[in-house]
Amino acid sequence: MKPLFLKSAQIIFMLALCFSCKKEKTKTPTNAEIEVESEKVTAFFQKAFDERVDAYPEFQTRLEIKKDYGKLNDNSPAAAERDLKRNKEALAWLIDSVNVDLLSKDVLLSYKLFKQKVENNIYDYKYRFHNYPVNQMFGAQSGKPAFMINMHQIDSIEDAEAYISRLNGFNKFFNQLVENLKTRETMGIMPPLFVYDKVIQDSENILVGQPFDTSDKKSALYDDFTKKVNKLDLDNDTKSALEEQAKDALLTAVKPAYNTLISFMKAQKGRANTNDGAWKFPDGEAFFNNALNRTTTTNLTAEEIHEIGLAEVARIHKEMNAIRENVGFEGDLQAFFEFMKTDKQFYYSSDQKGKDAYLAEAVRIIDSMKTRLDEIFITKPKADIIVKAVEPFREQSAGKAFYNRPAADGSRPGIYYANLYDMASMPTYQMEALAYHEGIPGHHMQLAIQQELKDVPMFRKFGGYTAYTEGWGLYSEFIPKEMGFYANPYSDFGRLAMELWRACRLVVDTGIHAKKWTREEGIKYYTDNTPNAELDAVKMVERHIVMPSQATAYKIGMLKILELRKKAKDALGDQFDIREFHEVVISHGAIPLNVLEDFVDDYMASKK
Repeated sequence: MKPLFLKSAQIIFMLALCFSCKKEKTKTPTNAEIEVESEKVTAFFQKAFDERVDAYPEFQTRLEIKKDYGKLNDNSPAAAERDLKRNKEALAWLIDSVNVDLLSKDVLLSYKLFKQKVENNIYDYKYRFHNYPVNQMFGAQSGKPAFMINMHQIDSIEDAEAYISRLNGFNKFFNQLVENLKTRETMGIMPPLFVYDKVIQDSENILVGQPFDTSDKKSALYDDFTKKVNKLDLDNDTKSALEEQAKDALLTAVKPAYNTLISFMKAQKGRANTNDGAWKFPDGEAFFNNALNRTTTTNLTAEEIHEIGLAEVARIHKEMNAIRENVGFEGDLQAFFEFMKTDKQFYYSSDQKGKDAYLAEAVRIIDSMKTRLDEIFITKPKADIIVKAVEPFREQSAGKAFYNRPAADGSRPGIYYANLYDMASMPTYQMEALAYHEGIPGHHMQLAIQQELKDVPMFRKFGGYTAYTEGWGLYSEFIPKEMGFYANPYSDFGRLAMELWRACRLVVDTGIHAKKWTREEGIKYYTDNTPNAELDAVKMVERHIVMPSQATAYKIGMLKILELRKKAKDALGDQFDIREFHEVVISHGAIPLNVLEDFVDDYMASKK
């Protein structure tokens, strides 16, 4: 037995050692240590991004990289397992190999975002089949041709050969797609009945025209290929040879691919039902709650979101009534809705002349806003934006309007797509709000700037959070009101109608997926509460059904941005600068709403 004084000495020594360790742990890191650790983590982000790019040839194309230009994405279960393995390895490295106390502020933010994204991906792997890979919104049946037409550029004979190689890859991709659809069916996951005819029609549209038939019109893919090849500086024999190879690929690969999908969809249609909500999925309630969390980046429940929607609908109806009274309309709000839906003064003709006039006016609206951007922004995008009509082969099923971001190197502008298939769904009084949302100051400002950010990891440049992205889009419909736009009261009514539409989305999305509303109940809610055409309501409800939670992002995101703006304005008073606030919101790329709040708090502290 050791003497007591020796034991006491040992205890004192151990306490001193522990105190020393604690001092060592809490010492302020040097700039050199921070730089080394931050560079290590930044290099890891680039490595992880490069691995993702290598795994997805179509993503390479969107980045203007022609490494695997002749390949399509791997759509197999093995590819999904490889993604999971990469995510698990990345998470292990982030936890085991990084000292977060030695990261710079910017790199620490990227670390937290990357870690959260990887953790979410790992958790969501169990829900990888809880979706519909063919649907009227973004299904492969229309997405693959749209990708080839809009993304695959042909600048050389090698590019043309890569296009043909991708056409030959359609058969393998669509076979994988059908196998994945079969797997979903064994789990009880099948699209509701209305989806089938739309997917079948989209698929059959691709097989219309040469070389699939003897008509004098070329099919969408063949027309695209020949137009691009004919712009090359090649002799006629070479061009003809390439066109023959493309024809062969269309007939021996693309046609069988679509026929396989069409046959499967026709057969499965006989087994489909009209159950619309995510509640029908295995563990459907938990899946939808998780989807809401991912979409809104909040912890709001389905019931809370539903109630927010009802309150916003009531508020906007009140503002609309004020406009109704201002323009001297005799009748209630429902009668005013009917007037706005049916009066010909608010609609272009459905012929080509009317469609051309719509596009020209959309360009004018965007060009007018361009001249005023300095009033509300510090940073502006280098990439330009153009306006296009949605292509005929997908216009019947595509959404009302949407935006494609520009090429990373600026070689391709951003595109605001307007769907002119049904001109009765595109009233002139909504034109301003649509153009501001999809174009500027909306998605083009936000997404083009995000891609052009310096010293930001690639995963953040090309990542996204729906509530942030679409919240900004909806907020961007409101900003011009404060700048003096929407001078016409009917146009201001259109702005409110667009906001009302997003408020109704909160109600109907949660109604369908959490409260078991039917498709017809959702459509009726829209037609009873908005001035939009019934076709708009049908398309929106069908969008809710195939994209659970997605449509809740707009209003939740907008409300958060407005809340943070008010918070900053109240705190700073005369020191508040709208240009600085917008710089805070869009200068970091896409971020969760809680992180955005942290940035606004930092901005307020810096001003004080």
